[in-house]
Order: sequence, then C-alpha cells, then structure tokens
Amino acid sequence: MQQSIALFVDKGYSATSIQDIVDALGVTKGSFYYHYKSKEALLMDIHRQYIEELLARQQSILQDAAPAKEKLSEIVRLLIGDMEKQGPIANVYFRELRHLKEENAKAIRARRAEFREQIESVLIAGIKSGEFRRELNPKMIAFAVLGVTNWSYQWFQPGGELSTGELAELYTDFILHGIMPTQK
Repeated sequence: MQQSIALFVDKGYSATSIQDIVDALGVTKGSFYYHYKSKEALLMDIHRQYIEELLARQQSILQDAAPAKEKLSEIVRLLIGDMEKQGPIANVYFRELRHLKEENAKAIRARRAEFREQIESVLIAGIKSGEFRRELNPKMIAFAVLGVTNWSYQWFQPGGELSTGELAELYTDFILHGIMPTQK
C-alpha cells in the first residue's frame, strides 16, 4: 500500500494507473485485482485505514481524565504529528477524497464527522467546566480547529523552519487563547 500512496502523492490519484501501481510493487495486474476490485477500492482502503486509526488514537485521548484544555491540545498534537509520522497517507486522505464513489465518500465523511463531533464534545466539556468561554459555538470551533490543523498538510514540511512539536504548540496556543476566558 505504501508504494501506491507514494504514487498518489507524486502523480495524483487520477494520473496514477493500475500499471504504475503494479510496476512499483513488482506484481502482476492479476495479483493487484486479487486484493482490490479497482483502483478506487484501493483508495477507499487507504482512507478507511487512516480514519479508523485516527479515531482510535483520538479515543485514547478522550478516555484520559485530563481537563478539556489538555485533551484539545493532545488532539492538535495528534493531527500535526501525523504529518511527520504518516505524511504521505495524510496527504492522500485530505487531497483525494473527491475521487471516491459517492457511497464511499459518504462513509468516510461520516467517520470524519465523528472525529469532529468528538472535538465538539471536548469543547462542550470545557465550556461547562469554565475552561473555555461560554459564548463559543462548539461546532464552529471544532471546524476551525480542523481547518487550521488539516490544511497544514498543504504547506508544512517536517524538518523545516518549525518542528511538528513547535507547530502543534503554536496552533495550540493560538486556539486556546482564542477560546479561554479572559483573565481579570
């Protein structure tokens, strides 16, 4: 799967042929079709694998008894850290959803919504506990958190000007200071 992901990153999903994939893998088309019905089925498998693993890691953060502020910080670190740990698959996940058949895209969007809703639940808990401002709209803030973190795959280069840890800290500081009550 890693060679396919690398091809999708380099050439894009549309420009990558089954022949490109089997050549990179050193297998026959028959072998490819034994595992996948189509190139789109491979893309769906990539999306499913990524979101399921992301949800599992998010769940482990949510199960912690930490305050909402800590949980939100950990989720931001999770998302930014993935760009270094799983950069290519994250790139395909965010860039190539549009190539899935509608039924498959709908299934992935539903799982993405679960991830967002879990962020909302952290925000709601933080509002109730007084960690975050009461007038916030948790749904819109969750979208904002995901917008800030998820778009980073477009420009962020691990090992560049900022480390993934530094970027996660920058984003966490930016997000939290925008939603925490003002100090009097």
